[in-house]
Amino acid sequence: MTDNPFRIPTDAEIADAESRLNFRFPDEYIRFLKGGSDVANAAFEPAVILGGCSHLDIFEITEAAWAQGLPRDWLPFIEDNSDYFCISQAGVVRYWSHNGSTDESWPTFAAWFEQVCIALE
Repeated sequence: MTDNPFRIPTDAEIADAESRLNFRFPDEYIRFLKGGSDVANAAFEPAVILGGCSHLDIFEITEAAWAQGLPRDWLPFIEDNSDYFCISQAGVVRYWSHNGSTDESWPTFAAWFEQVCIALE
C-alpha cells in the first residue's frame, strides 16, 4: 500500500502500472498522471495507479470493465456507475457505457480533457 495514493507517481511506478496492465500508456495520459490527474470541475474522479484507494484503483476498475466486455485494447481511466472513459494506446479516448460501446469519442486525450474537464460539456 502507498502512503498517499493521490501523490504524483514516479516514472518507475508508471512503468510498473503499464507492465501490470500490459498496456502502454500514451504520452498525454502519462502527462496527465504526472500533472496530478486534475480534472478541474468535472463531476468524477480519475483512477489512480498507486495503491491505497480501492474505489479509484485502476487495476480493480480495469478488471471490472474488461469483465463487462470492454475490449482489452482500451484502458478505463475513469469509472462512473459502470460507465467508463477509456483511452487506447494511440491516445484516442472514448466513452463506454455498461450497455456497451457508444459513438462518443475524442481524437486525443487533450481534446477529451478540453471538452469534458474544462468546458464541462
